[in-house]
Amino acid sequence: MKTFVPIVVFVLVSFIVGYISMLLQQEALINWYPSLEKSSLTPPGYVFSIVWGVLYLLMGLSAGIIWSMHSTYSWVLSLLFVVQLVFNLLWSLCFFYFKSPVLGFAVLIVLFMTVMLYVAGCYTQNKFAAIVNIPYMLWLLFAGYLNVYVAMNN
Repeated sequence: MKTFVPIVVFVLVSFIVGYISMLLQQEALINWYPSLEKSSLTPPGYVFSIVWGVLYLLMGLSAGIIWSMHSTYSWVLSLLFVVQLVFNLLWSLCFFYFKSPVLGFAVLIVLFMTVMLYVAGCYTQNKFAAIVNIPYMLWLLFAGYLNVYVAMNN
């Protein structure tokens, strides 16, 4: 039970960030994004919702496990988790709200590096908490490709 509550809290926080991101993207997804030239590898819109739902769940699971360890290092990792969530939200703001794929990509680079630091730190504390973030890192790499494609072709 000591681990369950933090997991639920961190999952909820992750989903709240996802919800805010969705709100920031809505207008652009209707009026701007469809007109862009996108990679042939760009998945249909519904895939993004499914993938992000799974990723936010895994991210929250990881952060809840780390928080439950109650070590000094878990505080640092939890702060790093919050920082990466901020950059996650900032990407949506830059790419969709400000309609700037170039700025979005710059944020995505910082986001990826922050997630790498978080995962590396988790690995020293709890390997499972690190491993569940691997899909997130892979998705960010794919998102980077899609982001660069849009930036270069529009």
